Amino acid sequence: MVSPNKSNIKKSAELIQITKRYLKKPEWLKIKVPSGDGFKEVFKILKSHHLSTVCKEARCPNINDCWNRRQATIMILGKVCTRACRFCAVKTGNPGGVLNPEEPENVAEAVKELKLRYVVLTSVDRDDLPDHGSGHYARTIKSIKNKNPGVLIEALIPDFSGNKSFIKKVVDTKPKVIGHNLETVKKLTPLIRDRRFSYEKSLNVLRTVKELDRKIYTKSGIMLGLGEEKDQVIQTLQDLRDAQVDIVTLGQYLQPTRRHHPVQKYYTPQEFEFFKKFAEDMGIRYVISGPLVRSSYHAEEIFLE
Repeated sequence: MVSPNKSNIKKSAELIQITKRYLKKPEWLKIKVPSGDGFKEVFKILKSHHLSTVCKEARCPNINDCWNRRQATIMILGKVCTRACRFCAVKTGNPGGVLNPEEPENVAEAVKELKLRYVVLTSVDRDDLPDHGSGHYARTIKSIKNKNPGVLIEALIPDFSGNKSFIKKVVDTKPKVIGHNLETVKKLTPLIRDRRFSYEKSLNVLRTVKELDRKIYTKSGIMLGLGEEKDQVIQTLQDLRDAQVDIVTLGQYLQPTRRHHPVQKYYTPQEFEFFKKFAEDMGIRYVISGPLVRSSYHAEEIFLE
C-alpha cells in the first residue's frame, strides 16, 4: 500500500513533469571560491565558539560575499534537522533530544566578537524536543540582547508544528524581524518539502506572529526554478500579502547535490525584477529579488540604512 505522503509526491511529480536532466548554470550564477581575510576571521570566531551557520551547512552561494562583510547567519539547535526536504543540503536524522545548553551564550559572545549590529538566526527543525526547540531559540535571543545592547535581531524560525504557544516564546523576546519561509508554491509543497510541513501551516505561522505582536516585521521567502508556473508565483505573493508579510525574498533554487530535486529552470535577472515590481505594486513593503538572493542575503540593509 502506498503511503499518503508517497501518493501525494507521486501525483505532484506527475503534474509538473519533472525534468531530471542537468541544466547548465548561466553566467549570472557564477560565484567566487570563498577566500579573504574577513572570511577567515568569521570562520575562526564561529569555530572557536562551536557554532554552525546555514551559510556552510546549506551551501549558500553568497558565503564569500557575506563573510567578508562580517555577516553570517548562525544556525542554532544543532546541525541535524528532523525533517527531510528535497531541496535542502542540511543533514537530516534524529538528534535524539541532544541540545547544547551553552549555545545561547556562545552565540551571544560570537555576536560581540564579530561586532554585529544586525544578527540573523536560523535553526534546524527539532521535532524530537517537547517544545520543538522554541525555548532554546528564545533563550538565545535573550542572551544576544543581554550581551549586545542595541543589536537588531532577525529570527528565521521553523514552523514549531504550528503551535501558537511555541511561536509566542520567540515573539515575546521581541526580535526586529521574524521570518518563516514558504520555500515554494502551494502545488509543489507536498513534493518539495517534508510531509510535516504544509503551505497553509506556514502561512499561519506568519499570521500568528502578526496577531501576537504587530510591531514585529514578518518575512518569508520562496525559491524559483523548482517547477512552478508564473501564475503560481503570483498567487504565492498574493497569499503572503494577504498574510500581512512585510518582507519577501525571491531567489534561484540551486540543486545542492545530484540526489536533491533537480533545477527545472534558471530565471533571468529580468524575470526576478518583474516579480519584484509585481510584489511591490501589490503592496508588499520590502522585496529582495534576484538569482543569488537567499533569506538572509543583505538582510541588514533594510534597517541599518
